[in-house]
Amino acid sequence: MTNEKPAALITGASRGLGFALAEALAPSHHIIAVARTTGALEALDDRIQTAGGNATLAPMDITVEPAMAQLCRGIYDRWGGIALWLHCAIHAAPLTPTHHLDMKDWQKSVDVNVTATARLIPFVAPLLGEDGTAVFLDDARAGEKFFGSYGATKAAQIALARSWQAETQSTGPRVIIHAPEQMGTASRGRFFPGQDKNALASPTDQAAKLIAKL
Repeated sequence: MTNEKPAALITGASRGLGFALAEALAPSHHIIAVARTTGALEALDDRIQTAGGNATLAPMDITVEPAMAQLCRGIYDRWGGIALWLHCAIHAAPLTPTHHLDMKDWQKSVDVNVTATARLIPFVAPLLGEDGTAVFLDDARAGEKFFGSYGATKAAQIALARSWQAETQSTGPRVIIHAPEQMGTASRGRFFPGQDKNALASPTDQAAKLIAKL
């Protein structure tokens, strides 16, 4: 590693808490921002640069294994490793009764929320080494009505993270599982259309609280 800022990899950086975390960490870290939406990543980059930070944009789909392997190899070649990985990418399938689950939405939920996480952990762990920190967001709502698809797949993601956390307690990297407050994000808006966003926490405030834990 050089004397440059430590690198922070944020998967799901184009909106919501991922976007807010990228902004908040930019003064102290070089941000590697991953998301599928190029325009949203460019908007993030503009805000980071305006504040005097810098970022590397990676418009990629985390479910594509060769792309993720190439990204992690590129991170190693350029920076040698990362200090932080914040995994904020999700697929928020529409709410529906369990007996009406749409199999396309179910499969995408499994691919994004579970399989991609299981694939990324082995890719990212060597970049974190013993001293890095990985962060997962626990908002599964498992067992709640109409949350069958999201609840089941997000709970599976957190189960993976908890196993990794238990396995690395004495060796590193540090694994943090954080439960954010309910936020007025686009994902929540799809779950609860019409809900007053002003009554919910802001991603910016939640990003500050999470960074304080780091």
